[in-house]
Amino acid sequence: MARTIPRRDLLTTAGGGFGAVALAHLLVREGWAAAPAPDPAWPLGGLHHPARARRVIQLFMNGGASPMDTFDFKPALEKHHGEALGPKEKPEGFTTPAGTVMKSPFPFARHGATGRLVSSVFPCQAREVDRMAFLMAMKTTTNVHGPASYMMNTGFMLPGFPCLGAWVSYGLGRIVDDLPDFVVLPDPRGLPYNQKGNFSPGFLPARHQGTVVDLGRTEPIPDVFAAAPYPFAHGAADHDTLALIQRQNRRHAALRPHDSHLEARIAAGELAARLQLTAPSTFDLATESAATNSAYGLDRPETADFAKRCLIARRLIERGTRFVQVWSGPQGAVNNWDNHGSIPKELPPIALSVDQPIAALLADLAARGLLADTLVVWTTEFGRTPFAQNNQGRDHNGGTFVTWLAGAGVKAGATHGESDDLGYQTATGTTTVHDLQATILHLLGIDHTRLTFRTAGVDRRLTDVHGHVVSEVVG
Repeated sequence: MARTIPRRDLLTTAGGGFGAVALAHLLVREGWAAAPAPDPAWPLGGLHHPARARRVIQLFMNGGASPMDTFDFKPALEKHHGEALGPKEKPEGFTTPAGTVMKSPFPFARHGATGRLVSSVFPCQAREVDRMAFLMAMKTTTNVHGPASYMMNTGFMLPGFPCLGAWVSYGLGRIVDDLPDFVVLPDPRGLPYNQKGNFSPGFLPARHQGTVVDLGRTEPIPDVFAAAPYPFAHGAADHDTLALIQRQNRRHAALRPHDSHLEARIAAGELAARLQLTAPSTFDLATESAATNSAYGLDRPETADFAKRCLIARRLIERGTRFVQVWSGPQGAVNNWDNHGSIPKELPPIALSVDQPIAALLADLAARGLLADTLVVWTTEFGRTPFAQNNQGRDHNGGTFVTWLAGAGVKAGATHGESDDLGYQTATGTTTVHDLQATILHLLGIDHTRLTFRTAGVDRRLTDVHGHVVSEVVG
């Protein structure tokens, strides 16, 4: 006999914001509805149109990666090196007055069939440039770390708004039930600026927040298994305890239908139970070949940490996680991309730590056929100044920076936009953060203007009232 669900309960669940696709998936999973026949016209899914990408890996260089020392070669910096061409008054957000023009200390060379100019700090990524599409004139609205990180992740400079991963989870739901749909792999040395605010669901239902997996801990996902001192809390006892707690939680939640936090806790408890079966195999790299480990750089101390997270990211999306965010660098003045003190001394080690793992990730995804439906995004919160700071460093600059995309739906080898001669401001083809977000959603089959959530009487969206799809990098 078919089960029925009270109309009020259905509307409460739907109004909680699971989204059309996610709600349908939930009803099928719980047995309230039959699974729809797959649509051959939309093989990768999508909410508003056929998707080109099914999942996303976002590589976030925390601190503001310097464009003119990585991907944006500027001959004018060599010509005007040492000249005082910067603003006379200290611009807002600069930490010190602008110094003289500083050329890049690193040589650039052309790579690939596209002849892409890449700095010597990225020799491995340079070999993969023909897979990438470059946005060379990215621009943001602030050059302060916290607001800029919020902007890149949530589309707003203030806390309290949902991040991109949460919006994707809300709009598309899970691919599988035994892994989180949105996973964050932070730098084990610490969380980025804004801490967990970058992974927040904001006003979306709490279940869409990022699941933080700290691979620097002996237990990457805490409390999935009972602690060693409590051997009795395993097996049937663990199952019975969870069942009891979930019954109590549901009674409590029934009295508070508009609070999504307890529903998120219930969902987390159910997921934790399933993770007892899937997590050990997902995070166990012993099953990877020695050749794969070496290709990613797990056998080198300089690259092992980021390599592990890139390899785990591949394993997660391979098993059904929809959105994985991999962070390079914690907040603070060291061990990240915030190179105020010395570009020659500070940039090479952080670039070295990510270069081989990122190149290996792209090659591995391609070899496994995963790049055909996985979108890889490399970005940072803003760029750096062409003017020296403390003689060898570079200050914050929201005027221009570089982002690249690769994989599903991306026009490989494409370039869009250009910064000015010094790399201080965008010149042509400016791409805003909202444009990037709109493009990512478009590739996932989502119209960014139609993915909304009503809160406080306003239909909010990731891109606010801005953004357009950057068609120049869409294949």
